[in-house]
Amino acid sequence: MKRRIVILFGGRSAEHEISCVSARSVMEALDPERYEAIPIGVTKEGRWQLMPGGPPALPAGSGTPLPRVTEESGPEVALDQDPGARALVGQDGSRTQIDVVFPVMHGPYGEDGSIQGFLEMAGVPYVGAGVLGSAVGMDKAVQKVLFAAAGIRIVECEVVHEREWEEDPEGVEARAKHLGYPLFAKPATLGSSVGITKVHGPEELQAAIEETFRYGRKAVLEKSVEDAREIECAVLGNDDPVASIAGEIVPTHEFYDYEAKYIDEHGARLLIPADIPQETLEEVQRLAIAAFRAIDCAGMARVDFFLRPTGELIVNEVNTIPGFTQISMYPKLWEASGISYRRLIDRLVELALERHALERKKGTGV
Repeated sequence: MKRRIVILFGGRSAEHEISCVSARSVMEALDPERYEAIPIGVTKEGRWQLMPGGPPALPAGSGTPLPRVTEESGPEVALDQDPGARALVGQDGSRTQIDVVFPVMHGPYGEDGSIQGFLEMAGVPYVGAGVLGSAVGMDKAVQKVLFAAAGIRIVECEVVHEREWEEDPEGVEARAKHLGYPLFAKPATLGSSVGITKVHGPEELQAAIEETFRYGRKAVLEKSVEDAREIECAVLGNDDPVASIAGEIVPTHEFYDYEAKYIDEHGARLLIPADIPQETLEEVQRLAIAAFRAIDCAGMARVDFFLRPTGELIVNEVNTIPGFTQISMYPKLWEASGISYRRLIDRLVELALERHALERKKGTGV
């Protein structure tokens, strides 16, 4: 019997549009013999819309607005709040039983533990990390503290709260000067390079920090690692995670920004496998799994590194819902490691159901 899988995408974050693109790739890769897909788009206001036609496609041509979910996208639906019911409820009261949810929602209200907690309360199995792993994976500031505690080398950084910037901008400027320029100003709880600015000197700092605060109340100032290569590794599993081969990002933009990741097909070269020594690959894989475990992750994650000319590896961050578009690194790394896109999705669903079953045995699931 086919499993009913909800593909949940869109959402209230600034990464809404790219979530739609990722979700379409996931839906197109599902085996129709094994799954009945139920695409549900979440509007920027938080309403759930059933979209029989699936997630909107990435439009052709530069300058064309990216796809998004609106109230006109389809009829509104809701998740049954009765724990263990595992059903969607239509406006007319109709009910559709579901087996598992695949959240393809990047950023706040989707990747940060919010939707995961909602699904936990409803007793619905879902793909990916749990509440804690998702929340820590989203918060770069907290993530770095846990990495350091686990003995994982990180980039030197400073965390800046909005009130600190408002009350003592000179103090923040002094901390930035201590880090040294160039540096990156990043929203602490956002991904896909949204809101990130490369700051070349003190005259650019104010505008960059104010840009980060458009997306949240906490920012990270991070020293730029100018001489490093950007290496990425994919992790898959629950209690016994495994790591893929490594890939390398070679941006053609100044850095691997939003456009290079998702819009410009020529925005970066993805070198798979990365041209690195075997011992370096093994250390990348070891550290990727260590970082995955340090944040209590499950299901999947992409771990991003900087590789210095000396051979030193620095963990940049963990992404718990990596991009799933046709040009995204996570599925490409697994394909090069021997797991096809379709089989990867199968495995993620299996891991979701496995984790849910284990939590039920412990009395923490429904």
